[in-house]
Amino acid sequence: MAGFRALAEQVRNPRLVTVRRRTALRKCLERFAPYGHRATWHHLCTRAGFAVHDREPDPARLVAALAELEEARALWLAYEEEFAARRRREKHEGIRQPGALDDWHRRTWGGYDIVPCVSPQRHPAARLSEVLRRMIAAMEAGRPRRDCPVCGGTRFVWVPGPDGCPAAAGPACRECGVVAPAAVLSAEALHAAAAGPHGLTAFAAA
Repeated sequence: MAGFRALAEQVRNPRLVTVRRRTALRKCLERFAPYGHRATWHHLCTRAGFAVHDREPDPARLVAALAELEEARALWLAYEEEFAARRRREKHEGIRQPGALDDWHRRTWGGYDIVPCVSPQRHPAARLSEVLRRMIAAMEAGRPRRDCPVCGGTRFVWVPGPDGCPAAAGPACRECGVVAPAAVLSAEALHAAAAGPHGLTAFAAA
C-alpha cells in the first residue's frame, strides 16, 4: 500500500492522467484527514475551486489542494514529535498521570478526525494548517473557554457520535461545524450545549 508521500508524488506527476491523480489525492485522505475523510475532501475541493464529484478537475487545482493538505500534515507531524518528546520528559520526571491533552492526542493519533466536523459540507473556511494551529494552541493552553477554539463562535449544539456512539458525541460549533473536545470548553458552554436542542437536525437548523 502506497504511503502519503508516494501518493503525493502521483498527484504531482504530469505524466499520469487526471483521473488517476485525483484518485491519488483521495487516497492521501486515508492517511491524513483532519476533518474526517468526507469533510476534508469537501474542504479541499471548495478551497481549490473544483467540484467534489468532478472526475477530471484542472490538475493545477489538484496540486493546490495537495499543497494545503501537505502544509497541515507537516504541522501535525511536528506537533506529534513535540508531544512525544514532552511525554518522555514527563515520564522521566515521574509525571505519569495522563491529562486531557493526552486523551485528545490518543484519539487523534495518525491525523484522522483531529478536528471532526458534524457534516461533510459544514467546516471552517480557514486553511487546514491554521485550524489545526488554533486547536492545538487551545488544547495546550489547558484553560476551558466559552467560545469555539477554531472560529470564536459561542453557540453549540450537542450532536451524537457516528452510529450513535456516546463516546464520540460532543458539542458542535454552530458557526463553523467543528465538534470541539469537551475538555477545551467551560462547564457553562457544555451545559448550554447539553440543555439546548440535540442532534444533526437541530444543528442544521441552527
